[in-house]
Amino acid sequence: MIGYKCEFKELWVKHDPTGNGMSKIGQEQYSMTNSISTVAVIGCGTMGAGICETASVAGLSVLCVEPNEEQQTAGRNRILRSVTRGIERGKLKVANAEEVISRITWNSHLDAASAAEFVIEAVHENEQLKCELFRHLGQVCPPEVILSSNTSSISITKLGAVSGRASQVVGLHFFNPVPIMRPVEIVRGLETSPATLATTEALAKQLGMIPVVVRDSPGFAVNRVLMPLINEAVFALEEGIASAESIDQLMKLGCNHPMGPLELADLIGLDVCLDILDVLHRQLGDPKFRAAPLLRRKVDAGHLGRKAGRGFYSYERVERPATQK
Repeated sequence: MIGYKCEFKELWVKHDPTGNGMSKIGQEQYSMTNSISTVAVIGCGTMGAGICETASVAGLSVLCVEPNEEQQTAGRNRILRSVTRGIERGKLKVANAEEVISRITWNSHLDAASAAEFVIEAVHENEQLKCELFRHLGQVCPPEVILSSNTSSISITKLGAVSGRASQVVGLHFFNPVPIMRPVEIVRGLETSPATLATTEALAKQLGMIPVVVRDSPGFAVNRVLMPLINEAVFALEEGIASAESIDQLMKLGCNHPMGPLELADLIGLDVCLDILDVLHRQLGDPKFRAAPLLRRKVDAGHLGRKAGRGFYSYERVERPATQK
């Protein structure tokens, strides 16, 4: 993640010399505009690739900005596999995976986002990095372009302030896996305008999502509730109350959850969970958000969950060619 951050900074040095439903008013404002046809997605990790895929499947042109070529390749292969599976299962009505990929343009430089009508930032959950990105995007994107963040906990109001266009900054928090999970939190910053909210809600619906507007607050709605649940499950495991398997089984059978909290943490990424808990603890000052020591040790050890092959569970990695059926 440090390397990823440095790569963005190097690109800026080289290319930047200046260093709850739609309201009636919102509907009227949006009706005077055209639907979005081109979006830029900043970052091509798990979430970024999922957003690129979803937007392309919906027929939009996508500008994916990712400075790491290996990450670009991994993202492209991830999208190919996902779309191929969707076609095989009859979930997607597209001719082939290459049709989806053809609508995505891969870029290494952040300035490429200036050609989009709407920008979605989806980089690592790091406040300093996101602020630097929004400051730069505010300088290079046309003044009418909306800048959104897929952040799961960082202040949209702060990102708006550093961008220089606070009324046109909004949170657009997708859930993993993006092509399957339909809800999206639309986060209203202190100065986010009704027109920005209306356009963002309409875009979410273009993507086949169910938009829900929430107020800007640490963790927003979902993670404010979810992260303490995951954290308490880690505490229970660390204290020897039950095994990871038992905790997850009890939560699935006893609370009717589709996944247990530790399984879900592995899916989200233990580093992401830790980052969100740290933000909640720091900004709200409530000890209930203090991250379990075991969670921090897992992250220190590189046991980040599914993406690392090991978290609270171990995962066998079986790679297959991206186009294999």
